[in-house]
Amino acid sequence: MLKGFRDFILRGNVMDLAVAVIIGAAFTSIVTALTANIINPLLGAVIGKPNFDYLVAHVHGGEIKYGVFITAVINFLLIAAVVYFFLVVPTQYLLKKFNPPAAEPPSTKACPQCLGEIPLAATRCKFCTQPV
Repeated sequence: MLKGFRDFILRGNVMDLAVAVIIGAAFTSIVTALTANIINPLLGAVIGKPNFDYLVAHVHGGEIKYGVFITAVINFLLIAAVVYFFLVVPTQYLLKKFNPPAAEPPSTKACPQCLGEIPLAATRCKFCTQPV
């Protein structure tokens, strides 16, 4: 029973997932700092307030804080943009650079007699009818 648990924990994908969660948490703090210390002050300079939390609708004595939702959507879009442009795009570039796509195997061969291109499965050349 403990051997099975050990094998499960030491599998590569479980360890990769653990590392991804830890890196994701650290990355979230970096993007939060970017949003709180750079993006929101820039929005504050343009709009007059650093975020949209002040937007509140009053309906029959209750408050609908739709500004908090707008701020959360903007933060999500910023995080998604940073992840895409600083992680996904460079990773795809490096993967293409270091792992070029494999060349497709040829679908034709040359006839030894007339040098015409014939399918690999052909047993006779379609140009000179020579057995291949």
